[in-house]
Amino acid sequence: MSTVAIRPLGTPSNAIANQTNPRTLDETPSVPIVSPMPTWMNKRRVGNQTLLGYSLAGEETVIGLPDLNVCFDVGRAPREIIPIDNMCISHGHMDHAAGVAYYLSQRGFIGAGAGRVIIHRDQAINIQKLMAIWADIEGHPAPGHIEAVLPGEDVKIRRDLLIRPFAVKHAASALGFSVIESRHKLKAEHVGKSGQQIVALKKQGIEIEDWLEVPLVTYCGDTAMAPFLDLPYVRQAEVLLIECTFFDREHLHRARVGNHIHVSDMREILARVESPHVVITHVTRRTDPRRARDIMRDAIDPADRDRVSFLMDRPPRRQFDRPRRADATAGDNA
Repeated sequence: MSTVAIRPLGTPSNAIANQTNPRTLDETPSVPIVSPMPTWMNKRRVGNQTLLGYSLAGEETVIGLPDLNVCFDVGRAPREIIPIDNMCISHGHMDHAAGVAYYLSQRGFIGAGAGRVIIHRDQAINIQKLMAIWADIEGHPAPGHIEAVLPGEDVKIRRDLLIRPFAVKHAASALGFSVIESRHKLKAEHVGKSGQQIVALKKQGIEIEDWLEVPLVTYCGDTAMAPFLDLPYVRQAEVLLIECTFFDREHLHRARVGNHIHVSDMREILARVESPHVVITHVTRRTDPRRARDIMRDAIDPADRDRVSFLMDRPPRRQFDRPRRADATAGDNA
């Protein structure tokens, strides 16, 4: 892991080569828009975590964990996530990363310290260039620093909490992130010993505790199915945030070309992961959200229905308790 300092105003700006990042048919919103979704941040309690987010394919994805001081992707930097200190950027697509500069610049207005952006090493230099240009435009640099990481390089955010990036299958240098808590656990051979015995062992320099890693929340960003699903801190996370972009049969090709998950993948994914709370993100506008829930209901094992929810559902409720709508196919006009 390395730190890339943001260039202060006055350092010569190098011309940035024109870089095309074409929006492929996987995410480009279609016309007409099928069904309007809310455009405000959705706040939900999932397991022991508070989620504050918005996620719509090709438009914006930003998911804050205020209790953990972590945000996954910045979207357009809504004001609700500005106070969060640790910003994890999964990849460079505009709907996930457009608000980086605004996030860093606005923190001073609320009395917050410099923000930290955690991003793949190959993209860190591009964020540095972006911030240098904004420093020239505004006349002063925005405080902040960039953590350039590779998969598996932990970023410690407090004594008992770290962020671990992992490789996913999407755009170049795409990452997912797990927020992992470290807990002390008395070694089995010392269980039942008295306090005095434990103190004596410590004085002798004997290690009496094991470190136990507890994955609290894992975010997979944009991705297709890939080996990361077998990582213990992914499949055992208390809360697993995973995309499912496409739902209709005719969109399977779009999912494969764009490296996204199709609802037909979800049965296998749920069989591989143990997470008690699986939250679906990055749903396309091509499918009415009510239809998407109905399709998901039919696609997955009935035993998994209670642990699957959609980030954009409002208000929070059990997903699959209501009867099927008679007009379940209505609204899919794209």
